Amino acid sequence: MSTDGGLSVDDGVRTMLLLMPRMVGRAKKIKVPAALRAFDLAPRHLSLLSYLLFDGPLGVNELAARLEVAPATVSLMVSDLNRQGILDRGADPADRRRAIVSIAPEHEPAIEEWLAQGAGAWRTALEPLTPGQRRMVVDTLRAYEAAVSEGGG
Repeated sequence: MSTDGGLSVDDGVRTMLLLMPRMVGRAKKIKVPAALRAFDLAPRHLSLLSYLLFDGPLGVNELAARLEVAPATVSLMVSDLNRQGILDRGADPADRRRAIVSIAPEHEPAIEEWLAQGAGAWRTALEPLTPGQRRMVVDTLRAYEAAVSEGGG
């Protein structure tokens, strides 16, 4: 600990190395609601479903930009979830060439239930922070994810 109540880099690293596996382990234990267990859902679907739940219907390119993946990747995920009946895909009334993706209304309550625990936990953690502090938390987690992805840790 430093004299200002902060952590040294080594203390921060040590703490995060202990904390992250517990966080991931607890997140993995969030049970898929019974109404969704028959479907082939994986953690990669959580982010896509989160955007659709919180932001409403979106186009494939918008989803790809938000998820930071190629549109073809999102298109495959959407096709799979559409085939399972979890997502609806329809033409944009303003541009019939553009597909709009939404959660099938009959599955929205179960998806909301699935995401609620994680969203509630993040809200509890982030709400007391200032907008700048929230940005720092998000930026720090993004930097960590990028460093791990690049093998630069």
